[in-house]
Amino acid sequence: MTPTKPHLPLDPAAHDLAVAAARAAAARKAEDVCVYDLHVVSSFCDAFVVCHGTNRRQVTAIAQGVIDELRARGVRPMGVEGMDAGRWVLIDFGDIVVHVFDEAMRGFYDLDGLWGDAPRVPVDSLGRSEGERAETRS
Repeated sequence: MTPTKPHLPLDPAAHDLAVAAARAAAARKAEDVCVYDLHVVSSFCDAFVVCHGTNRRQVTAIAQGVIDELRARGVRPMGVEGMDAGRWVLIDFGDIVVHVFDEAMRGFYDLDGLWGDAPRVPVDSLGRSEGERAETRS
């Protein structure tokens, strides 16, 4: 039997960055926004943010919204791929990687299935204020 690594919490800076990216995507009406905590199962980044838009224009708007929000926080992407095509935009922020798909590409590449063993960071409070989140907890 192979021992499993204990699940240590995601680095707070990476967590905050991933949540900010997820919120920025949700603000642009991204669908099915998921944040995967990969730091225990991967060595190349701490978290993935995965979401999709309903058309290419929305995909690029979601991606640009994420870039703009994190840039406002002083974080610039190390690389951006796919913005021109608008089918799958990959935004590499180092500790986190954001994937914005159109719906068909998300299903085809199935990152959700590939990384399904990774813990998910709760995103049920996306787009709501702290007061609204506190109300749902009580």
